Amino acid sequence: MADGREIRLFSYGTLRQRNVQLATFGRELEGRDDALVGFARTMFEITDPEVIATSRETHHPIVTRSGNPADEVAGTVFNITAAELAAADSYEVSD
Repeated sequence: MADGREIRLFSYGTLRQRNVQLATFGRELEGRDDALVGFARTMFEITDPEVIATSRETHHPIVTRSGNPADEVAGTVFNITAAELAAADSYEVSD
């Protein structure tokens, strides 16, 4: 990272999509597969028109702690900058 800080972002949803990365970060991210153990994934309806236009999806995944060590949510860990973390926070709407 340019400022020497490495920020890791775990994504299990639309931030893994190339088109969302380009719209959000201006580049395609490189990452590695990982998982959250003890969490379960469900889908949630998104109503923000900008996010729907970017992701091309009306429902996005969310995760909650299940407490069951057999549950696992697959995803990707990306190394990003502080500015990209702020962009990711802006992309994630309050829905």
